[in-house]
Amino acid sequence: MSKFVQIFATRWGIIIVGALIGIFATLLQKWGNPANMGVCVACFERDMAGALGLHRAAVVQYMRPEIIGFVLGSLIAAYAFKEFRARAGSAPIVRFVLGAFAMIGALVFLGCPWRAALRLAGGDWNAIFGLLGLIGGIWVGTLFFKGGYNLGRSQTTHTSVGWLLPLTMLGFLVLMLVFPQVTGQDKSDVLFYSVKGPGSMHAPLFLSLVIGLIIGFLAQRSRFCTMGAIRDLVLFRQTHLLSGFVSLVVFAFLTNLALGQFHPGFANQPVAHTMALWNFGGMVLAGLAFALAGGCPGRQLFLAGEGDGDAAVFVLGMIVGAAFSHNFGLAGSPQGVGPHSIAAVITGLLVCLFIGFTMRQKTA
Repeated sequence: MSKFVQIFATRWGIIIVGALIGIFATLLQKWGNPANMGVCVACFERDMAGALGLHRAAVVQYMRPEIIGFVLGSLIAAYAFKEFRARAGSAPIVRFVLGAFAMIGALVFLGCPWRAALRLAGGDWNAIFGLLGLIGGIWVGTLFFKGGYNLGRSQTTHTSVGWLLPLTMLGFLVLMLVFPQVTGQDKSDVLFYSVKGPGSMHAPLFLSLVIGLIIGFLAQRSRFCTMGAIRDLVLFRQTHLLSGFVSLVVFAFLTNLALGQFHPGFANQPVAHTMALWNFGGMVLAGLAFALAGGCPGRQLFLAGEGDGDAAVFVLGMIVGAAFSHNFGLAGSPQGVGPHSIAAVITGLLVCLFIGFTMRQKTA
């Protein structure tokens, strides 16, 4: 057991985790998930918001088992290795707002950092602008870190606090099992289901859940985080986390080649648009929000699984942000950005800058 613990603290350990995420995500596309979207935390949380009826965009409504698996897999790993620790209280309202704007920025681009990597690995060159924006947003966040930005300390709290998001995810799974989709219908007694579009494309439930559990378990052990990879490189010149992110891209690319899923170009890419400026701008906003909150959307799910109530608040903020995005015309689409996407990105950047400048720890 100790050797198993130690391997994930090594560079090879995180490279292996990145490789497995890249391979599993690409295989999920083969097995039914949308193209270049085998795993996308932002897109999948948006689909879950739609399944709950928080937005009524009929093409993106499905209770994604992968997200449920991420949280529960992390929970299992945290308990197995005695790392579950319930804590909360570090500026929860700020984290909620950051989660909402992170989602808004990601949906202008049409993907989280994981999907940006998968889009690149599938040949979607529009992802280059998204990744550059992500790097730019995180770089701005590191400037705030250097200036004393701090959300304050979380505190140890009741164990039940740490269990609330995992229990919520377990409840979502129960809803899927009790109220499954009836062929051709867009609503069960409780949940909404897409009958066309990305939300209707999904791998089998059990397979998606198992892969989510595996990724959640391994990512909790390795501390896999795309935002942290760029932050550590900029701040400390450390490449440990970055090696995992690069591994994800490389192995997703190789798997795409093997499966015939690599289709290079800018135009006609699946669930993507070619508005380079706003692919860049949306991910600047998302990257800055991830940095200020202390983790990418995947990492926030894994933290929530190990008892972090503040990360759970960020996750809920992202789900609400997805509802706002589709209810108020903020999200992008294959046709381009939404009618209010540009205003939302600018507003989000101003809010993030306000948070960054006003939440700096004062020195004597």
